[in-house]
Amino acid sequence: MTEFLIKHFVKDYQNVSNVKVREGYGKLSGVVGITCNVLLSVAKFLTGLIFSSISVMADAANNLSDAMSSVVTLVGFKLSGKPADKEHPYGHERIEYVSGLVVSFLILFIGIELIKTSLSKVFHPEASHVGAVTFVVLSLSILVKLWMFFFNRHIGKKIDSTVICATAQDSLNDVIATFAVLISALITYFSDFNLDGYMGVAVSVYIIYAGINLIKDTADPLLGVAPSAELTDKIITKVLSYHGVEGIHDLIIHNYGPKRCFASVHVEVSAKQDILESHDIADNIERDFKIEMGIDLVVHLDPLIKDDETINSAKDMLTQILADIDASITHHDFRMVKGTTHSNLIFDICVPVDFYISDNELIDMIINAVHLCERTYECVITIDKSYCSSISVSDKTDKKNRG
Repeated sequence: MTEFLIKHFVKDYQNVSNVKVREGYGKLSGVVGITCNVLLSVAKFLTGLIFSSISVMADAANNLSDAMSSVVTLVGFKLSGKPADKEHPYGHERIEYVSGLVVSFLILFIGIELIKTSLSKVFHPEASHVGAVTFVVLSLSILVKLWMFFFNRHIGKKIDSTVICATAQDSLNDVIATFAVLISALITYFSDFNLDGYMGVAVSVYIIYAGINLIKDTADPLLGVAPSAELTDKIITKVLSYHGVEGIHDLIIHNYGPKRCFASVHVEVSAKQDILESHDIADNIERDFKIEMGIDLVVHLDPLIKDDETINSAKDMLTQILADIDASITHHDFRMVKGTTHSNLIFDICVPVDFYISDNELIDMIINAVHLCERTYECVITIDKSYCSSISVSDKTDKKNRG
């Protein structure tokens, strides 16, 4: 069923890297979500109204909120597919995150309103009548939502959409919520013990909880979050694979949408290598990343001296000092300015954003440790913050150099 819908309603469905094709998948997911959720919501609402069941009506409201989510997602995918313009040179793909945030607040609002009604029925219970229609509607809803879970998960993974993957998870959560309502109806039917109001509260709490989590999930990419370890590792591995690249550091990745990524990286090359040859390496890396991964990468070249015994010894000393302080600290851009009475060691160190030692305290620790090893060395230190996994960068660089 899923493949049938994709093949018949998404043009050029195999070319998922194309913005228009991705938009097509988003539209399909939105239309299917609206259709299924509206039908389920109407069926449950009428059933809840006829049999005076607040829990079934709460579940209907949950489906209605999902339908609204699909509407906003549909509009979001349409707007996010707009090309970059003068006012928005980085494109419009973050609209997908904005649409998710709007949906989150709608879900939260519905949950709050429902819990008021449900609590009222807990304190002022009314007789509810469970019939065969209730069981049929709830069972059918479970089957439809289960199919929607697999449908949206397939599309979400195919086009790498966090919004659609979240929709898939929401469908699976709905299966659990509806199953709880079904169990409640069965208990009421066979024991005459009315759990309707209590189950309405439970479903309402679930809706509120889902809304809060969705607010967090959709707000994070708007605020800016660290890139995934998978993406970071992929970029590092690919850059280090180029002949002439000795190491990398200062990798920074910016996300302007699910498929709109900008990055910059410092690439270490031999100081003895011809500048035109080094520049050609940088050009090749930037071009390949744009074509193969869709990433706008800016490469900065850093010369690396590897055949000076004094410099290498000083670098090894610094590496050991940093490792003794904390394994997460790395250094780069190491230079030595030699003098008759003293030599200056000029370098950057990279530490995690939330590092437990203050910058000034860390600099003092390094300087004191260097002086214990060699009194004639003076340090000029710049501290960088790690916006990606600095450990994985250094580990991969070390492996390449050992190889």
